[in-house]
Amino acid sequence: MKNRCRFLNRIKYEDLQFKDLFVGNKITIFSRHLNLVDYGDQYTSRMLGSRKERTLALLKPDVALKLGDVIDMIIRAGFTITKAKMTKVSRAEAVDFYADHQAKPYYNELLEFMTSGPVVAIEILGDDAISRWKNLLGPANSSVARTDAPNSVRACFGTDGIRNVAHGPDSFASAARELELFFPSSGGRGPANTAKYTHCTCCVIKPHAVKEGLTGKIIKAILDGGFDISALQMFYMDRANAEEFYSIYKGVVAEYAEMVVELCSGPCVALEIRQVDPEKVFRDFCGPSDPEIARFLRPGTLRAIFGKNKIQNAVHCTDLPEDGLLEVQYFFNILDN
Repeated sequence: MKNRCRFLNRIKYEDLQFKDLFVGNKITIFSRHLNLVDYGDQYTSRMLGSRKERTLALLKPDVALKLGDVIDMIIRAGFTITKAKMTKVSRAEAVDFYADHQAKPYYNELLEFMTSGPVVAIEILGDDAISRWKNLLGPANSSVARTDAPNSVRACFGTDGIRNVAHGPDSFASAARELELFFPSSGGRGPANTAKYTHCTCCVIKPHAVKEGLTGKIIKAILDGGFDISALQMFYMDRANAEEFYSIYKGVVAEYAEMVVELCSGPCVALEIRQVDPEKVFRDFCGPSDPEIARFLRPGTLRAIFGKNKIQNAVHCTDLPEDGLLEVQYFFNILDN
């Protein structure tokens, strides 16, 4: 004020969109990390937040190889994925989750199925998200869905009334209760992740790719490539974590500082990849770190297809075989705790 210097200036910022502006999100503006904790005034709250709802998309054990396809359908429907975690549901957790279904004849079969393999819990955000997600799911019986809602998730990927790919709460109260089971508001862990820490390597879908809606497509490409995803979780990295994770590149790679900025510029998705076929090396499947070179030399690789430049090259993958376990542990053991 004293020197009459201009402090704030209105300026266009291409990397930020209206859909990024919701309470709880972490955004980056010119390398400055900001947590959105509330709306500035009632008008903004009314314009941006009035119809916004959070709901749970619980992808069941039968989603397996169709995980990427279902996530892609969620993103293409206009939802924002704000949290995600692959977990294994215990019988006690399944009983708690399906308390409303206790009187149903298929109750025991449902519990058996839900505890038979990993599930992926996803918090999705959007206008009228609860009803819109139920509509996207389609009728509970997959056969009925194929007739009544042929473009729904269950019509495309479901088998019957129990093996029907995904679950969605039907009211605001049940959405809040079910989200609390998987993503406790107290900041606790919720159910444990599914990392196995054997024969594994690490893949991180970078924030720019998440923001561009490529998460489902990248996961589909990985599964189609014959790799197994044994753990998955969305993380919001702070600068200290990103620097620590990339520390082996410091002083070695010229782009180190920009790599750090990219990794903490928004949510990323960490994957534990298990190389079932020893002939297939995940590092080769990702391709050269520069997408331009990848498109020329290895056009079928992840970075050639989804990367933009050397910093925003869609995915990070472990470079040295002996670092695979360390990088997986960094996300699923250290950060998750």
